[in-house]
Amino acid sequence: MEELKKLVEYIKSQSDTEYKQLGLALSSRKNLCIHPEVSKFRIGKEVDGKCHNLTGSSTRAEAKKDASVSLCSFFEVFDTKGREEILPAGIYNLDDLKEYGKSKNYCPYFLARYAITHANIVVYSYPYLLDPKIAELVSRDIAKNSVVIFDEAHNIDNVCIASMSITLTKRYIEQSSANLDALSKIVREMRDRDEEKLRNEYQNLVQGLREAGIRRETDMSMANPVIPDDVLKDAVPGNIRRAEHFITFMKRFVEYLKMRMRVLHSVQESPSTFLKDIKEKICVEKKPLRFCSERLRSLLLTLELRDIQNFSPLTLVANFATLVSTYAVGFALVVEPFDDKISTTAPNPILHLVCLDASIAIKPVFSRFQSVVITSGTLTPLDMLPKLLDFRPVLTASFTMTLARQSICPIIVARGNDQVTMSSKFESREDIAVIRNYGNLLVEMSRVVPDGLVCFFTSYLYLESVVASWYEQGVIDQVLKYKLVFFETQDAAETSIALYNFQKACENGRGAVLLSVARGKVSEGVDFDHHLGRCVIMMGVPYVYTQSRILRARLEYLREKYLIRENDFLTFDAMRQAAQCMGRALRGKTDYGVMCLADKRYARADKRTKLPRWIQEHLTDANCNLSIDEAVLVVKRFLRRMAQPFTREDQLGISLLTYEQLQSEEMRQKIEQRSVQHGN
Repeated sequence: MEELKKLVEYIKSQSDTEYKQLGLALSSRKNLCIHPEVSKFRIGKEVDGKCHNLTGSSTRAEAKKDASVSLCSFFEVFDTKGREEILPAGIYNLDDLKEYGKSKNYCPYFLARYAITHANIVVYSYPYLLDPKIAELVSRDIAKNSVVIFDEAHNIDNVCIASMSITLTKRYIEQSSANLDALSKIVREMRDRDEEKLRNEYQNLVQGLREAGIRRETDMSMANPVIPDDVLKDAVPGNIRRAEHFITFMKRFVEYLKMRMRVLHSVQESPSTFLKDIKEKICVEKKPLRFCSERLRSLLLTLELRDIQNFSPLTLVANFATLVSTYAVGFALVVEPFDDKISTTAPNPILHLVCLDASIAIKPVFSRFQSVVITSGTLTPLDMLPKLLDFRPVLTASFTMTLARQSICPIIVARGNDQVTMSSKFESREDIAVIRNYGNLLVEMSRVVPDGLVCFFTSYLYLESVVASWYEQGVIDQVLKYKLVFFETQDAAETSIALYNFQKACENGRGAVLLSVARGKVSEGVDFDHHLGRCVIMMGVPYVYTQSRILRARLEYLREKYLIRENDFLTFDAMRQAAQCMGRALRGKTDYGVMCLADKRYARADKRTKLPRWIQEHLTDANCNLSIDEAVLVVKRFLRRMAQPFTREDQLGISLLTYEQLQSEEMRQKIEQRSVQHGN
């Protein structure tokens, strides 16, 4: 948003006419809430729940009868006055929205939701458009002729799959049983008190879900997953129309899930096999399962519950029922007796409904919007993503990076000074000599590289194993002579503290090393500007855990439907993660840094050619098979060259263009020559 502000200011300065644009960032309630009590909560679900308690339609209806019922004054003022006003032109980040909300006593969250309809530019995260449970609530009113840009889209296929996948644990199943018992009690009470509401809901459900589903923007009813339009038009099956019958139906389904989760070894099956088994075991048909998600949503709206967030486990089970009965292809069910993330042998069964086809989630975006742009600095090879998302690009383009000096130094360190090959492959990752050489590389780089150094490992498990060996070998003590050492952990709060202190150590001149993990928080969302990241080391090739049954199912599906070989996808996935880690070293035209790929396999053609073009251009053959000492010499020479004075004038005409240069025919031809375009 800050870059957009600068761009708009520049356009205004260069234009004689008045230039008005409305751009805003949209985030969750947690990041936009200004209510003095609700904003104290730090967990998103808690904030959502408290917000619903103050703004839900049932709460507001109750407040009209009872003045003691608390409401959100910010939402009430916005609902009364804010909808009649149009947000003034300008660029609003999250802080700007909160400040404007405070000045007007408007709720910033609902203000942003409302302003989307007339904004020129909207910036938000992928799930707001790709996750069907969120997109229908937030993005349904965006114009069809809008241009959709997915930036940093190297992992967009994984986001699509995550948005359509559901994981049920034993705890969730138990909680959903408790939810059903609570619903049953509430329905009995309502039938005694206000049977007319339940009767009206029944009549609406006979007409179809579309008539029954009245959208209320403040109600936290979860939108249904992507389901065929005929389900919304069709009448709800008779055996789940009455509230009591639906609750009984869901209880049978939950008991069946409990039975299916009693396994001693991993089980994988298709949705068709699952539906056949459930029909044989408890006589449940496919059709009523398809309606579970919307039927539950309708019931929760009718009951007008205040603490609707407490029913999220049951909502998850209903979404599971809808998805498993809707999609026969592109999904798989995997039941595992233990959680791989927890090192315990105690039974902890998990039921995964895994989406194997990323195109299912993004297909509505492609069909709805006329122009969709997918872009990333680490999106290579370009032909893989259209296969994964099942679309035919109109235009594919790869651009180089325009730099006034060679400000990146990619090197491949393949061996130690003892000539032992360096690699993180399974056969050699426990080898003491390999671990010692990785430690020597870190010590030497810490010695010659100033300020900040970031080191990435292939997994948290490998990081812990290597660091434990380094403590025994004295490597950590040697590194501490030159820099402080910080670690990324799976705990977000600990990682945030580590990043803060890492930055502090770099700022005061002590220097620091951050040991991180590919696919972690640091590799995806943290910028190491200038002195914070003068060198990035990738210890090994970050292949995903290949023994995962979920991954095996996806690889098999990709091979059968899209003819993508397992090794091609695994290499593509590993190299985009490695490139993302390497990109932390260069965050601007005046920045510079060393990119060290510490694994002999990076020198192979199948790995090297899958690096982004802007890295390949600076990776010479001479730097592709270095020992540690040779790498140190290359890095010293590079850093000495980068230490020379470098001014803005040195960039003019090369990486920075004046307005006159940009308009010249010669420069236009040069720009066209720098891009490689393939039109289909």
